[in-house]
Amino acid sequence: MEAMNDDLAALGARIDRTNELLERMLAEVAKTPSTHAIFVDAGYLYAAAGRLIAGTEDRRAFDVDAEGLIDALIDKARTIFADSRLLRVYWYDGARRRIHTAEQQSIAELPDVKVRLGNLNANNQQKGVDSLIRSDLESLARHRAISDAALLGGDEDLVSAVEAAQGYGARVHLWGIEAPEGRNQAEPLLWEVDSQRTFDLEFFKPYVSRRTAAAYDAAAGTRPTREDVRFVGAQIAARWLASRGREALVELFPGHPYLPGSVDQDLLVEAEALLQYSLRGQADLRRALRDGFWEHLQAQF
Repeated sequence: MEAMNDDLAALGARIDRTNELLERMLAEVAKTPSTHAIFVDAGYLYAAAGRLIAGTEDRRAFDVDAEGLIDALIDKARTIFADSRLLRVYWYDGARRRIHTAEQQSIAELPDVKVRLGNLNANNQQKGVDSLIRSDLESLARHRAISDAALLGGDEDLVSAVEAAQGYGARVHLWGIEAPEGRNQAEPLLWEVDSQRTFDLEFFKPYVSRRTAAAYDAAAGTRPTREDVRFVGAQIAARWLASRGREALVELFPGHPYLPGSVDQDLLVEAEALLQYSLRGQADLRRALRDGFWEHLQAQF
């Protein structure tokens, strides 16, 4: 009997120890911030946004400020996943022989952005993009690298990617683009995701425009230096601060190094007017512009 009591006491001690370890583990998990990532099917984005803004899916008929749009998506995710940190933005597109175009290269150089390329066939159709999205979604979810995935896409082939990520405990949130008529996302995909959100015409207007004669032709004149652009950014920051005051500055700082989409677009337009030069698709100059803007504001805080 005494031996049995000793065994029970030892078992109870082990159970207590196990419970203590579980409590510690749960406490550590509670301290760990949630992490989200944004997955953008560029083929869907260009087709749906082009149809919405320019009435066509032909990429040659409209311009997309990809950098500004990515920043706007990051800003939107920060609002939706308020207690979560961004892992990165994954940008999936097609290219012949998987060789980056100049535009894709400029996107790849952006901070917190990973460009993944499928192939582009003779009919300009993407091949292999859905499998890349599934591979990344599944891998990140399996390794607990993300708790939430925002997926901007519409293809039914993405259903397996959603299922794979959900199987490892990640929540998948489908983002879409307003369709002028009907739907531009497959119903099985809509059924499978954890939540849905649609961005309308007003969201995309600052970043997608019909291709016309450019007001400021990047091919004309001399390309400004990074220091020139940085100085212009500081000039615009001074005007911005004078018109809006320190209260607006306090609200802006938590988002550093990102700017809200509306502020970033106003900064771009005003800088192009001052420089008489287009900064669209020129990632290094866009970064210099933002650097100058932020540096001036930080010096005044």
